[in-house]
Parts: sequence; C-alpha cells; structure tokens
Amino acid sequence: MTEEKMNQGQEGAEEENLQEQNCPHTPAEEAVDQGVGDTPVGSDGLPDDPEELKKLLREKTTEAENNFNRALRLQADYENLRRRTRQEREDLLKFGAEHLIKNLLPVLDNFERALASAGDGGEKFISGVEMIHRQLNDILSAEGLAPIPAKGEPFDPNLHEAVMQVEDTGEPENTVVEELRRGYYLKGKVIRPSMVKVAKS
Repeated sequence: MTEEKMNQGQEGAEEENLQEQNCPHTPAEEAVDQGVGDTPVGSDGLPDDPEELKKLLREKTTEAENNFNRALRLQADYENLRRRTRQEREDLLKFGAEHLIKNLLPVLDNFERALASAGDGGEKFISGVEMIHRQLNDILSAEGLAPIPAKGEPFDPNLHEAVMQVEDTGEPENTVVEELRRGYYLKGKVIRPSMVKVAKS
C-alpha cells in the first residue's frame, strides 16, 4: 500500500512538472527572459526609474513621429495620384476629338488646293467649294482648331517643319518665306507643325 502511494506521488509530481513546462511565461518572466527584468516595473507597467521612463518616452515619441511622417507621405502620394488622375481625365475630355480632327486635315488640305488651282473659271464650282471649306473650318474651329502663323514669322522648330532653305529672298535668315502645308493648334496644343521654306543668307 505504501509503495502504491509513493508511485502516485511520483506521478503527481511528474504531471506538475509537465504543466509548468507547458504553461506560458507570465509577463514578468518574459521580461526576465528578454533581459529587461533588471528594470523595476510599477503596477501600471511603466518603469519606476525616471531615466528608464525618459528613455521609453523618447522611443515612443520617435515611433509616433515616424508614423506621423509616414502618414503625411501617404497623404501626399494620394493627393498627387488624385491630381494626376483628374488632369488625365480633363485631357481626355479636352483632346478627345484630336484623332478625328487629324484625320480631317487632309480633306481641308484638298479643299485649299482645289481653290488655289481653280483660277477664275467655274465660279459656281468655286463658290460651292468655298462654302464647304468655310463650313468645315467653322466645325473644326468650334472644336478648338486654329492655324499656326507661318509666312513672315521667325522659324520655330516647335511650330514649323523646314523642308527647304531659300537664298536671296530679301528676308532675314531663318524667316519663313513660304508655307507648303498649314500647321494647326488644337486648343493651344500643336497637333501638326507647318511645313515651310526658310530664308537662308
């Protein structure tokens, strides 16, 4: 009987040891394991040592500042994205007809060539072509199309495409002396430069 009790006692001790091994550490034990158990901690979980408290405060202040700066950067990125998206949407609305208008420009060119070659003959034909040309110009102007000034203007590579240089024109060098094909703005944006001849000294 005594031997049976001794066996039961040993089994109980082994169970207690197993429970202690499986039981998670308390915060105080974890603090000791992490090497901070030497700092006295009050009931509120903060260090009792003023210097340790100041150190903790500095760390938390730095962490808060970093989080605040990160939030500011995220907000700035969001504002930039929203502004860029709004600008792209406005450009889409503003220049949505650009492809159509560029496709109509050769038609406009042909009308102008027909008018230039008709001479004095066929007044009705000329009158009809002039009317169509005027109507087409009105439609395109309403969409924001405007011709680029060329002849007599100083050559500007942003506005003009020089295909030939002409000497002895009496004009200052790099002055546009002849427009071979008209260039156009669409709402202030160059969609086709003027094809020109330029004076050369």
